[in-house]
Amino acid sequence: MKRGIVLAWMLWGIALTVSAQDTLKVMTFNVRHCAGMDLVVDYDRTAAVIAQQQSDVVALQELDSMTGRSEHRYQLGELANRTKYHPVFGAAIDYDGGKYGVGILTRETPLCAKRIPLPGDEPRVLLVVELQDYVIACTHLDLEEEPRLASVPLIIEEALRWEKPFLLAGDWNDTPDSELLQEITKYFTILSGNGVSYPADEPTECLDYIAIFKRHAAEVLETEVIDESVASDHRPVKVSLELR
Repeated sequence: MKRGIVLAWMLWGIALTVSAQDTLKVMTFNVRHCAGMDLVVDYDRTAAVIAQQQSDVVALQELDSMTGRSEHRYQLGELANRTKYHPVFGAAIDYDGGKYGVGILTRETPLCAKRIPLPGDEPRVLLVVELQDYVIACTHLDLEEEPRLASVPLIIEEALRWEKPFLLAGDWNDTPDSELLQEITKYFTILSGNGVSYPADEPTECLDYIAIFKRHAAEVLETEVIDESVASDHRPVKVSLELR
């Protein structure tokens, strides 16, 4: 009898552990090189927005790395030091003596990372980071429709390489009723809904998304556009989910 009780408790504990591992909080945030609506670059302010949400992984767009504009500071490192996340940067272009691109912050140590160039009048990038139970990719798509649409097959090609759940997050510069979203949703399930996130002070457009490749499913527990109107020109978008 005692062995049965102990075994039951062990199995219950394992079930709780698996459930906890499968529950994720994912956030995407276009930080505009940490310049707020007041145009003041404030790393403490941007980091506080990230830290308050306690996400497991954060996709960030519009980051400077060692540029003159940002006084030759590594912006993702500044945010990582303040939030205690692991930083992975993906440069898209050379800019003002340094680099400019996207980044991912993770609570757990990344297993590997890769950077995939995407088309654009201003070249874009897909940053892909593998973690223990899933893969997270971050991108900031072009302002023009043609290169945005041309990016979709490249993103799909990368997603197909992975057996793990593949999450895609970022500023896609297009609305839910666009041709771009029609193409992406053939292959991805949008988890973040259609909440408006831009401009931050009085948002009217949904441009920021979190999605999962349809090879895997996820149950959305909560989705939220964070009520933050000052730290950037975009509001952060967050999803709590369970991977299936």
